[in-house]
Amino acid sequence: MTPLSLLDFCTVREDETPGQSMERSVQLAQTAEKLGYSRVWYSEHHNMPSIASSSPAVLIAHIAAKTEKIRLGAGGVMLPNHSPYVIAEQFGTLAELHPDRIDLGLGRAPGTDQNTLGRALRRDPRAAESFPNDVLELQGYLAGEPVVPGVTAVPGAGTNVPLYILGSSMFGATLAAKLGLPYSFASHFAPTHLEEATTYYRENFQPSEYCSEPYVIAAVNVTAADSEADAARQSELVRRSRVKAFVGRQGRTLTEDQVDAVLNSPQGQQIVGMLRYTAQGTDEQVGEYLEGFAKHSKADELMLSFQAPTHEEVLHSMAITATLM
Repeated sequence: MTPLSLLDFCTVREDETPGQSMERSVQLAQTAEKLGYSRVWYSEHHNMPSIASSSPAVLIAHIAAKTEKIRLGAGGVMLPNHSPYVIAEQFGTLAELHPDRIDLGLGRAPGTDQNTLGRALRRDPRAAESFPNDVLELQGYLAGEPVVPGVTAVPGAGTNVPLYILGSSMFGATLAAKLGLPYSFASHFAPTHLEEATTYYRENFQPSEYCSEPYVIAAVNVTAADSEADAARQSELVRRSRVKAFVGRQGRTLTEDQVDAVLNSPQGQQIVGMLRYTAQGTDEQVGEYLEGFAKHSKADELMLSFQAPTHEEVLHSMAITATLM
Protein backbone atom coordinates (compact mmCIF):
# COMPACT_ATOMS: atom_id res chain seq x y z
CA MET A 1 0.00 0.00 0.00
CA THR A 2 1.13 3.54 -0.79
CA PRO A 3 2.22 5.45 2.36
CA LEU A 4 -0.71 7.23 4.01
CA SER A 5 -0.68 10.62 5.71
CA LEU A 6 -3.30 13.03 7.09
CA LEU A 7 -4.49 16.52 6.29
CA ASP A 8 -6.03 18.16 9.36
CA PHE A 9 -8.00 21.38 8.87
CA CYS A 10 -8.30 21.86 12.63
CA THR A 11 -12.05 22.09 12.11
CA VAL A 12 -14.03 24.12 14.65
CA ARG A 13 -17.24 22.19 15.11
CA GLU A 14 -20.59 23.61 16.19
CA ASP A 15 -20.62 24.98 19.77
CA GLU A 16 -16.84 24.56 20.01
CA THR A 17 -14.02 27.08 20.61
CA PRO A 18 -10.85 27.16 18.48
CA GLY A 19 -8.93 26.00 21.55
CA GLN A 20 -11.08 22.90 21.82
CA SER A 21 -10.54 22.26 18.10
CA MET A 22 -6.78 22.45 18.57
CA GLU A 23 -6.88 19.97 21.42
CA ARG A 24 -8.78 17.59 19.16
CA SER A 25 -6.00 18.09 16.60
CA VAL A 26 -3.49 17.02 19.25
CA GLN A 27 -5.49 13.84 19.80
CA LEU A 28 -5.73 13.31 16.05
CA ALA A 29 -1.93 13.53 15.65
CA GLN A 30 -1.29 11.29 18.65
CA THR A 31 -3.69 8.71 17.25
CA ALA A 32 -2.13 8.96 13.77
CA GLU A 33 1.29 8.38 15.33
CA LYS A 34 0.12 5.23 17.13
CA LEU A 35 -1.61 3.91 14.00
CA GLY A 36 1.47 4.36 11.81
CA TYR A 37 0.54 7.24 9.52
CA SER A 38 3.53 8.99 7.93
CA ARG A 39 2.75 12.64 8.64
CA VAL A 40 0.09 15.23 9.44
CA TRP A 41 -0.15 18.54 7.60
CA TYR A 42 -2.03 21.73 8.51
CA SER A 43 -3.14 24.39 6.03
CA GLU A 44 -3.13 28.17 6.37
CA HIS A 45 -6.62 29.71 6.19
CA HIS A 46 -7.86 33.11 7.32
CA ASN A 47 -11.28 34.52 8.26
CA MET A 48 -12.92 31.09 8.15
CA PRO A 49 -14.91 30.45 11.36
CA SER A 50 -14.82 26.68 10.86
CA ILE A 51 -11.02 26.40 10.43
CA ALA A 52 -8.53 27.21 13.21
CA SER A 53 -5.24 26.58 11.38
CA SER A 54 -4.49 30.20 10.54
CA SER A 55 -0.96 29.92 12.01
CA PRO A 56 0.47 26.55 10.96
CA ALA A 57 3.86 27.11 12.60
CA VAL A 58 2.32 27.84 16.00
CA LEU A 59 -0.05 24.88 15.73
CA ILE A 60 2.77 22.55 14.66
CA ALA A 61 4.91 23.65 17.61
CA HIS A 62 2.12 22.80 20.04
CA ILE A 63 1.36 19.42 18.50
CA ALA A 64 5.01 18.45 18.01
CA ALA A 65 5.58 18.95 21.74
CA LYS A 66 2.79 16.47 22.46
CA THR A 67 3.90 13.77 19.98
CA GLU A 68 7.16 11.88 19.60
CA LYS A 69 8.05 10.86 16.07
CA ILE A 70 5.36 11.53 13.47
CA ARG A 71 6.29 14.14 10.87
CA LEU A 72 4.32 17.40 11.04
CA GLY A 73 4.14 20.14 8.48
CA ALA A 74 2.34 22.91 6.71
CA GLY A 75 0.19 21.85 3.82
CA GLY A 76 0.68 24.60 3.43
CA VAL A 77 2.00 28.05 4.17
CA MET A 78 0.67 30.55 1.62
CA LEU A 79 4.07 32.08 0.95
CA PRO A 80 2.99 35.33 -0.78
CA ASN A 81 1.26 36.26 2.50
CA HIS A 82 4.65 36.36 4.23
CA SER A 83 8.29 37.31 4.00
CA PRO A 84 10.37 34.23 3.04
CA TYR A 85 12.84 35.25 5.74
CA VAL A 86 10.22 35.09 8.50
CA ILE A 87 9.01 31.67 7.31
CA ALA A 88 12.63 30.44 7.29
CA GLU A 89 13.01 31.57 10.90
CA GLN A 90 9.70 30.02 11.98
CA PHE A 91 10.27 26.63 10.40
CA GLY A 92 13.95 26.72 11.21
CA THR A 93 12.93 27.08 14.85
CA LEU A 94 10.61 24.10 14.52
CA ALA A 95 13.34 22.04 12.85
CA GLU A 96 15.82 22.81 15.63
CA LEU A 97 13.27 21.92 18.32
CA HIS A 98 12.05 18.78 16.53
CA PRO A 99 14.83 17.50 14.22
CA ASP A 100 13.85 15.48 11.15
CA ARG A 101 10.13 15.85 11.85
CA ILE A 102 9.17 19.09 10.08
CA ASP A 103 7.86 19.59 6.51
CA LEU A 104 7.06 22.84 4.72
CA GLY A 105 4.50 22.79 1.93
CA LEU A 106 4.22 26.05 0.00
CA GLY A 107 1.24 27.48 -1.85
CA ARG A 108 0.64 30.77 -3.64
CA ALA A 109 -3.12 31.09 -3.09
CA PRO A 110 -4.25 33.58 -0.42
CA GLY A 111 -6.15 31.08 1.72
CA THR A 112 -8.89 33.63 2.32
CA ASP A 113 -11.34 36.10 0.74
CA GLN A 114 -10.30 39.21 -1.15
CA ASN A 115 -11.40 41.63 1.59
CA THR A 116 -9.27 39.87 4.20
CA LEU A 117 -6.43 39.58 1.72
CA GLY A 118 -6.17 43.26 0.93
CA ARG A 119 -7.35 45.01 4.08
CA ALA A 120 -6.37 42.70 6.95
CA LEU A 121 -3.38 40.75 5.62
CA ARG A 122 -2.32 43.83 3.60
CA ARG A 123 -1.02 41.59 0.87
CA ASP A 124 -0.02 43.18 -2.41
CA PRO A 125 -2.40 41.92 -5.14
CA ARG A 126 0.67 41.11 -7.27
CA ALA A 127 2.46 39.15 -4.54
CA ALA A 128 1.66 35.78 -6.11
CA GLU A 129 3.68 36.75 -9.17
CA SER A 130 6.89 36.53 -7.13
CA PHE A 131 6.10 33.06 -5.75
CA PRO A 132 8.86 31.21 -7.70
CA ASN A 133 11.51 33.68 -6.56
CA ASP A 134 10.15 33.62 -3.00
CA VAL A 135 10.53 29.82 -2.95
CA LEU A 136 14.16 30.13 -4.05
CA GLU A 137 14.82 32.84 -1.46
CA LEU A 138 13.31 30.70 1.30
CA GLN A 139 15.29 27.68 0.12
CA GLY A 140 18.48 29.75 0.28
CA TYR A 141 17.87 30.84 3.87
CA LEU A 142 17.20 27.25 4.98
CA ALA A 143 20.32 26.00 3.21
CA GLY A 144 22.52 28.69 4.77
CA GLU A 145 23.05 30.23 1.34
CA PRO A 146 21.05 33.48 1.55
CA VAL A 147 20.29 35.43 -1.60
CA VAL A 148 20.42 38.62 0.48
CA PRO A 149 24.12 39.18 1.34
CA GLY A 150 24.88 39.29 5.04
CA VAL A 151 21.42 38.08 6.13
CA THR A 152 21.25 34.71 7.89
CA ALA A 153 18.16 32.98 9.20
CA VAL A 154 18.79 32.13 12.86
CA PRO A 155 17.35 29.58 13.48
CA GLY A 156 16.92 28.25 9.97
CA ALA A 157 20.29 28.24 8.24
CA GLY A 158 21.49 24.70 7.63
CA THR A 159 18.24 23.02 8.65
CA ASN A 160 17.24 22.37 5.01
CA VAL A 161 13.60 21.86 6.02
CA PRO A 162 12.08 19.78 3.17
CA LEU A 163 10.03 21.95 0.82
CA TYR A 164 6.98 20.76 -1.12
CA ILE A 165 5.23 22.72 -3.85
CA LEU A 166 1.45 22.61 -3.45
CA GLY A 167 -0.99 23.11 -6.27
CA SER A 168 -4.29 22.42 -7.95
CA SER A 169 -3.32 23.53 -11.47
CA MET A 170 -0.49 23.28 -13.97
CA PHE A 171 1.39 26.20 -12.40
CA GLY A 172 2.47 24.26 -9.30
CA ALA A 173 3.31 21.16 -11.35
CA THR A 174 5.47 23.19 -13.71
CA LEU A 175 7.31 24.97 -10.90
CA ALA A 176 7.90 21.81 -8.86
CA ALA A 177 9.28 20.01 -11.93
CA LYS A 178 11.56 22.92 -12.80
CA LEU A 179 12.93 23.34 -9.27
CA GLY A 180 13.28 19.62 -8.65
CA LEU A 181 11.02 19.59 -5.60
CA PRO A 182 8.28 17.21 -4.42
CA TYR A 183 4.76 18.08 -5.58
CA SER A 184 1.49 17.81 -3.66
CA PHE A 185 -1.83 18.10 -5.51
CA ALA A 186 -4.98 19.31 -3.73
CA SER A 187 -7.30 16.78 -5.34
CA HIS A 188 -9.40 16.54 -2.17
CA PHE A 189 -11.18 19.77 -3.16
CA ALA A 190 -9.86 20.70 -6.63
CA PRO A 191 -9.98 17.49 -8.68
CA THR A 192 -10.10 18.86 -12.22
CA HIS A 193 -6.43 18.91 -13.28
CA LEU A 194 -5.06 16.06 -11.17
CA GLU A 195 -4.05 13.62 -13.89
CA GLU A 196 -2.77 16.32 -16.26
CA ALA A 197 -0.67 18.00 -13.56
CA THR A 198 0.93 14.89 -12.09
CA THR A 199 1.71 13.50 -15.55
CA TYR A 200 3.39 16.74 -16.59
CA TYR A 201 5.36 16.89 -13.34
CA ARG A 202 6.72 13.36 -13.72
CA GLU A 203 7.59 13.76 -17.39
CA ASN A 204 9.36 17.11 -16.93
CA PHE A 205 11.01 16.69 -13.52
CA GLN A 206 14.55 18.06 -13.30
CA PRO A 207 16.56 16.39 -10.51
CA SER A 208 18.03 18.68 -7.87
CA GLU A 209 20.26 18.37 -4.81
CA TYR A 210 17.06 18.29 -2.75
CA CYS A 211 15.16 15.65 -4.70
CA SER A 212 16.75 13.20 -7.17
CA GLU A 213 13.46 11.73 -8.42
CA PRO A 214 9.90 13.03 -8.79
CA TYR A 215 7.72 12.58 -5.72
CA VAL A 216 3.96 13.07 -5.83
CA ILE A 217 1.56 13.41 -2.91
CA ALA A 218 -2.12 13.37 -3.89
CA ALA A 219 -4.90 14.31 -1.48
CA VAL A 220 -8.09 12.27 -1.27
CA ASN A 221 -11.17 12.27 0.96
CA VAL A 222 -11.94 9.19 3.05
CA THR A 223 -15.05 8.01 4.89
CA ALA A 224 -14.41 4.53 6.27
CA ALA A 225 -16.98 2.77 8.45
CA ASP A 226 -17.96 -0.69 9.70
CA SER A 227 -20.64 -0.99 7.05
CA GLU A 228 -21.34 0.42 3.61
CA ALA A 229 -24.63 1.85 4.89
CA ASP A 230 -23.01 3.73 7.76
CA ALA A 231 -20.36 5.17 5.44
CA ALA A 232 -23.13 6.39 3.13
CA ARG A 233 -24.94 7.97 6.08
CA GLN A 234 -21.81 9.80 7.18
CA SER A 235 -21.03 11.00 3.65
CA GLU A 236 -24.52 12.43 3.23
CA LEU A 237 -24.18 14.38 6.49
CA VAL A 238 -20.78 15.68 5.37
CA ARG A 239 -22.19 16.85 2.03
CA ARG A 240 -25.01 18.69 3.76
CA SER A 241 -22.61 20.25 6.24
CA ARG A 242 -20.37 21.37 3.39
CA VAL A 243 -23.26 23.14 1.68
CA LYS A 244 -24.19 24.88 4.94
CA ALA A 245 -20.60 26.00 5.48
CA PHE A 246 -20.20 27.23 1.90
CA VAL A 247 -23.44 29.22 1.84
CA GLY A 248 -22.88 30.29 5.46
CA ARG A 249 -19.79 32.19 4.35
CA GLN A 250 -22.20 34.30 2.35
CA GLY A 251 -24.04 35.26 5.54
CA ARG A 252 -26.98 32.87 5.25
CA THR A 253 -28.30 30.14 7.53
CA LEU A 254 -30.07 27.32 5.71
CA THR A 255 -32.97 25.11 6.78
CA GLU A 256 -32.81 21.43 5.85
CA ASP A 257 -35.30 22.02 3.02
CA GLN A 258 -33.08 24.80 1.67
CA VAL A 259 -30.05 22.50 1.87
CA ASP A 260 -31.99 19.99 -0.25
CA ALA A 261 -32.73 22.72 -2.78
CA VAL A 262 -29.08 23.80 -2.96
CA LEU A 263 -27.88 20.20 -3.34
CA ASN A 264 -30.20 19.78 -6.32
CA SER A 265 -29.02 23.02 -7.94
CA PRO A 266 -26.01 23.56 -10.24
CA GLN A 267 -24.30 25.40 -7.38
CA GLY A 268 -24.85 22.45 -5.04
CA GLN A 269 -23.58 19.97 -7.59
CA GLN A 270 -20.45 22.08 -8.01
CA ILE A 271 -19.87 22.02 -4.24
CA VAL A 272 -20.39 18.25 -4.08
CA GLY A 273 -18.21 17.85 -7.16
CA MET A 274 -15.27 19.18 -5.19
CA LEU A 275 -15.40 15.86 -3.29
CA ARG A 276 -15.10 13.81 -6.50
CA TYR A 277 -12.17 11.84 -5.18
CA THR A 278 -13.61 10.15 -2.10
CA ALA A 279 -12.96 6.66 -0.75
CA GLN A 280 -16.16 5.57 0.94
CA GLY A 281 -17.28 2.33 2.54
CA THR A 282 -15.82 -0.59 4.48
CA ASP A 283 -12.10 -1.28 4.87
CA GLU A 284 -12.11 -3.46 1.76
CA GLN A 285 -13.94 -0.86 -0.33
CA VAL A 286 -11.73 1.99 0.87
CA GLY A 287 -8.58 -0.05 0.27
CA GLU A 288 -9.65 -0.89 -3.29
CA TYR A 289 -10.45 2.76 -4.00
CA LEU A 290 -7.19 4.09 -2.57
CA GLU A 291 -5.16 1.59 -4.56
CA GLY A 292 -6.89 2.66 -7.77
CA PHE A 293 -6.60 6.34 -6.89
CA ALA A 294 -2.85 6.04 -6.26
CA LYS A 295 -2.39 4.60 -9.76
CA HIS A 296 -4.68 7.18 -11.34
CA SER A 297 -2.89 10.10 -9.65
CA LYS A 298 0.59 8.59 -10.09
CA ALA A 299 1.11 9.22 -6.38
CA ASP A 300 3.99 8.06 -4.21
CA GLU A 301 2.01 9.00 -1.09
CA LEU A 302 -1.64 9.74 -0.31
CA MET A 303 -2.71 12.62 1.93
CA LEU A 304 -6.05 11.67 3.48
CA SER A 305 -8.73 14.17 4.44
CA PHE A 306 -11.11 12.23 6.68
CA GLN A 307 -14.75 13.22 6.19
CA ALA A 308 -17.07 12.31 9.06
CA PRO A 309 -19.79 14.11 11.04
CA THR A 310 -18.10 13.72 14.45
CA HIS A 311 -14.59 13.60 15.87
CA GLU A 312 -15.20 10.09 17.19
CA GLU A 313 -16.19 8.90 13.72
CA VAL A 314 -13.06 10.50 12.27
CA LEU A 315 -10.89 8.57 14.74
CA HIS A 316 -12.72 5.34 13.93
CA SER A 317 -12.33 5.99 10.21
CA MET A 318 -8.60 6.54 10.77
CA ALA A 319 -8.31 3.26 12.63
CA ILE A 320 -10.13 1.32 9.91
CA THR A 321 -7.99 2.84 7.16
CA ALA A 322 -4.78 2.21 9.11
CA THR A 323 -5.37 -1.54 8.81
CA LEU A 324 -4.69 -1.13 5.08
CA MET A 325 -1.07 -0.08 5.66
